Amino acid sequence: MILARRRLLAGISLAVAGLSVMAAADPDGMSRSGADGEVPVKPGVVYALGDKRDGGFNEGAMHALEFFRNETGEAYLEAELQSVDGFAAAVDGMVRQDANLVIAVGFYYADAVKAAAAAHPETRFVLVDGVAEGPNIRSIVFREQEGAYLVGVLAALASKSGTIGFVGAADIPLMRKFADGYAAGAKATRPQIATLVDYVGTDAAAFRDRDRAAVVARDQIGRGADVLFAVAGEANLGVFQAAREAEKLAIGVDSNQNGVVPGTILTSMLKRVDIAVLRSLDDMRAGTWKAGLVTLGVREHAVGWAIDDNNRPLVTPEMEEAVETARRAIADGSITVPDPTTH
Repeated sequence: MILARRRLLAGISLAVAGLSVMAAADPDGMSRSGADGEVPVKPGVVYALGDKRDGGFNEGAMHALEFFRNETGEAYLEAELQSVDGFAAAVDGMVRQDANLVIAVGFYYADAVKAAAAAHPETRFVLVDGVAEGPNIRSIVFREQEGAYLVGVLAALASKSGTIGFVGAADIPLMRKFADGYAAGAKATRPQIATLVDYVGTDAAAFRDRDRAAVVARDQIGRGADVLFAVAGEANLGVFQAAREAEKLAIGVDSNQNGVVPGTILTSMLKRVDIAVLRSLDDMRAGTWKAGLVTLGVREHAVGWAIDDNNRPLVTPEMEEAVETARRAIADGSITVPDPTTH
């Protein structure tokens, strides 16, 4: 049952990444137990700050949980917060409703997850996109720099000005993985290209500040950037709007955002929170869930890029092959994209 669901999910959402559906169906290459050996799971999710239907990270988590619900008939609990301060109360409410797995989406929940896990030692916690230590916590992080490298290759090939831009939410280590990978992919493809790097704000609120993101994007366009990689959560919409108005190109992130502004979005860097969430749900059901750190990247089909009917007119066959060549090289280890946070 679990593997069949993986294939269904892969067929809907992974195929757009230029990946083999069957290769992506079971990212870790492990079969899962059938119905006879399954453990009951009642999950709860605390979304990243903002709207769960953000067209990005939150929506990926929501889709995974919807597949879980459709497959098992077990409803999931959810909480949308406007501040990290509400995390403890949200978790308390879920535990009272018998949640045995709580998924937190967002690195800024790290301290809150650690505290909640200590307060509820019988409940298991998954922190997506951050690290928190505890005997009942699984932390899932991504090698974002690998996916960013791929879209950097494409940006360099699409740029007419020789200048591309990166608009991140805030200058934090996570964002530097995106920015550095993007610049590295672009430079490997077109050595003389310039990459502008700017940030929307200084805290978690930046992920929702569309107006400020649009201002930053317009400034980069004014400095010559004609392809802008937006890594700012809900604020990406401000970057997309600025790019559309100026008739420039933008790159989305996390989920496939190609259809948000067709003709403006060159591609989206996929960061597969749905795979991360499904793996944890599957492991709980199979009785194999373990705490600790899990790292996912190109090799695990957890980061990549999106090509579909919305952006295909913008991507020539030669451009597509260049990105796919880089993807295969990263997957087999021929290209190693450094992680700036480990230095």
